[in-house]
Amino acid sequence: MRVILERLKFHGLFIKLFVVMVICIISITVSVVWVNLRMSEQLFLKTFSITNYKVIEQIRSNFESFHYSIVLAVSNAQQSGTLKTFLTEKDTNQSIKNFSAYYNMTQQMKRIQSNVDAYSVGVAIVGINGRNYSGNYNFAKPTAQELKQSPLTRRAEAEPKKLMYQLYMDSNGTVSGKPIIVATKVLREQTTGQQYGMLYITIDENDFKPFYSRFTSDGNDVMIIDKDGLVISSNRSETIGQKNAELLSYAEEIQQGNLDLKKVNVMGKDKLVLAEYLPSYDFYLVNMIDQKYVLGQMVNTKSIILICLLIVLAALIVVFLISRKMTRSLTLLARQMSKVHLRNFHNYVNVSGSYEIRQLSHAYNYMLNEMNDYVKQLVETEKEQRIAELAALQQQINPHFLYNTLASVKFLVQQGNKEKAEETIHALISLLQNTISNVSETITVEQELVNLKHYVFINHVRYGERIRVTYFVAPDCLTYHVPKLIIQPFIENAFFHAFNVKGEGVIRVLVSKESQKLICEVLDNGDGMDIQQLADAKSKQNKGSRQLFSGVGIANVHDRIRLLYGGEYGLTIQSEIGEGTKVRITLPLVEIQ
Repeated sequence: MRVILERLKFHGLFIKLFVVMVICIISITVSVVWVNLRMSEQLFLKTFSITNYKVIEQIRSNFESFHYSIVLAVSNAQQSGTLKTFLTEKDTNQSIKNFSAYYNMTQQMKRIQSNVDAYSVGVAIVGINGRNYSGNYNFAKPTAQELKQSPLTRRAEAEPKKLMYQLYMDSNGTVSGKPIIVATKVLREQTTGQQYGMLYITIDENDFKPFYSRFTSDGNDVMIIDKDGLVISSNRSETIGQKNAELLSYAEEIQQGNLDLKKVNVMGKDKLVLAEYLPSYDFYLVNMIDQKYVLGQMVNTKSIILICLLIVLAALIVVFLISRKMTRSLTLLARQMSKVHLRNFHNYVNVSGSYEIRQLSHAYNYMLNEMNDYVKQLVETEKEQRIAELAALQQQINPHFLYNTLASVKFLVQQGNKEKAEETIHALISLLQNTISNVSETITVEQELVNLKHYVFINHVRYGERIRVTYFVAPDCLTYHVPKLIIQPFIENAFFHAFNVKGEGVIRVLVSKESQKLICEVLDNGDGMDIQQLADAKSKQNKGSRQLFSGVGIANVHDRIRLLYGGEYGLTIQSEIGEGTKVRITLPLVEIQ
């Protein structure tokens, strides 16, 4: 037993390698098959949606052809003086005159009927004088009087200028008998707009359905719904006359969002919904596809599982043979390396033996070299990081700023303006206390604003108030902590570089929260910068400028933020010549109790 364990000790690599390879092969096979199936499904659905949209366009064309015929019939009726006379004049005692009016109206209606002879429709009119006519009707369609008394007439009269398509429903709001779709139009005087009759063009829903029915199949349904969600027509007859608010919301979402399709779950089934708005009818054409049914025939699960098992079995046999061959040489190398006591990264293995052992020995020694180089790089990186940290903390006040400020105070005193001189000294003392005496790395937004206002006040004393500064700070941001002198360098930069051409302007400071981050922005309406100047501003600190208040430059601020909080924080600069410059500083929300 001991001998077996001793041998297995040097074959441990082979066992582990083989087990890992088995797991990897199985995992990769399953993953690849799953990804391919998903990609195939997505490709199929995309192609299917494109094809179905072409089908929808064909259906839409069929509807538009029918609508064009209806429009012609309506136009002829609207322009007919014979119909107007028939629908407005009262019956007389002269039977010959009444007969003549009726005959002329009949002939005119036949001409109007000829516009829609390609379709099985009925045409009816009702006048304000009570006269009515129904043409080309079978016994199942409603009469002109029934249409006049139905709710669809009231809806048409509410919008007299519009040609409306509606589902005929009785006074109880239900569909009785066969569903009938009615195109209604108010007949009016062209000049006065006074109504003198109603025109009805009716079509049996079974005659309306062929416009799209040849494009439907099992699991592929089409529904025509109006703006209230009422199903006007469908290959599923049981849904006609029912309201479907959910389907209406899907159609509106697809139309408004310009979506190719929408995946939804209806009654526990995954559906693909495509929709097209028909403006002529004020209807939505909705195509609902059963995703499971459509994809059911695409994948043969049993065949895929069998093929995967065969592939895995073949791969395991190959891996076993290759791993066994490789580990024989590795076993010898392992025995040699087991006698070497590794004390540091310079303990290299002697290169000798067969080709495989020499290659592995070279690889091991190469690894040690890489490790030594990597350690050196880590040491250099740590050194650079410490240098950056020290540079960020060295925030010394520029002596020129102090000299010039004190000179301004002296000048104010000489002028006798002691109050302003006192305010200037107070602002300078407060500024120095918060920047030099305050040893904290961070201060509150409120304290930073106080420092900014003191700095701006001193600059106004020194250079006048040709550059104004405004502050817009959200009240709930005042207690958050920010690094010291994080905004001041950009105010300073704007003062001395942004208004060399314009001479005067406004600097705005904005502080707010956005997506759980603190956003500080400095905007000016000054001269702006071109691309090269913007690059220089991001990379240089302008250390030689005598006006600078501190040693903290723009690039230093950015590096400081990233060093303190990570790569997702920092600053961005946008600028256009003549439009001004915008600096955006992104910081985490830090509150220190």
